[in-house]
Amino acid sequence: MNDTTTQYETSPLISVKNLKKHFPVRSGFFSRISAWVKAVDDLSFDINTGETLGLVGESGCGKTTAGRALLRLIEPTAGTIHFKGKDFLKMSAAELRAMRRHLQIIFQDPYSSLNPRMTVGNIVGEALKVHGMATGAELDRRLDKLLDRVGLSPSYRSRYPHEFSGGQRQRIGIARALALEPCFIVCDEAVSALDVSIQAQIINLLRDLQAEYHLAYLFISHDLNVVQHIANRVAVMYLGKIVEVAPAKTLFESPKHPYTQALTAANPIPDPDAVHEAKLLEGDVPSPLNPPTGCRFHTRCPNVMDKCKHIEPSLTTVGKGDKKQLVWCHLHGEA
Repeated sequence: MNDTTTQYETSPLISVKNLKKHFPVRSGFFSRISAWVKAVDDLSFDINTGETLGLVGESGCGKTTAGRALLRLIEPTAGTIHFKGKDFLKMSAAELRAMRRHLQIIFQDPYSSLNPRMTVGNIVGEALKVHGMATGAELDRRLDKLLDRVGLSPSYRSRYPHEFSGGQRQRIGIARALALEPCFIVCDEAVSALDVSIQAQIINLLRDLQAEYHLAYLFISHDLNVVQHIANRVAVMYLGKIVEVAPAKTLFESPKHPYTQALTAANPIPDPDAVHEAKLLEGDVPSPLNPPTGCRFHTRCPNVMDKCKHIEPSLTTVGKGDKKQLVWCHLHGEA
């Protein structure tokens, strides 16, 4: 877990309420909408300045969709997003364009996210030109500083993405995200495509940059060991919904939701002598086209009760202070 002491602002930097993203399924000769894929279905969370919120869950649970909807790279179906107190979804085109410099993203694939026909200098400097922040000698100075800050030689500006390793490409992506001096970055599986040793280097770089520039991260990952190392708080997603939110240390030491317990139990321990008994979940993940009624996890939950099948669990708070956990589960709700 990130053990750096961070002082958060009184009000959250990002506040997401009831965020939804449903994709239409079209069929028939006229391509009429026959169903909806509920990829993200009613997410609510806050992220403070200087904080890292880890977003974890199985592949297909909606993590990446949530991150992109948060930045309006895809338009949400419903919900509200407030950035520094301003409604991000009601901004005009001009306001949105100006606001985008403050919110950036680091993509999962460090190769496909970089234009192979552009040099590193053009990739990193493009946004600076578009937003009118630097030209000429000032642009060159900023590019050199950015590349040096992420551990790359300024002489690489004239090279192309195919000339770099995966870790170096991801550093280029980080430099591009930093170019406009943002205060919030979505890290979408930012280290999952890298070797373990390179992952550690990139994670340490992200932590150093966060401390230096007071950045807030939404860190999306399926690797719990990585999340445990970098996140202040962790939100656990299952089939489009958040089922638990807690400080990272508390969540990994004492998970409350049965799904979180299964995830943490299945997490590999980097110790060959450690005894590790994984709690394997039974059954398949339901389709977001037709999610189960009640608690969406009830079809795989080892502690399922009758009301879990019909009644959606409400928010329950467990613990207090810096150990407070938010859980959506009947096991911890009112009897």
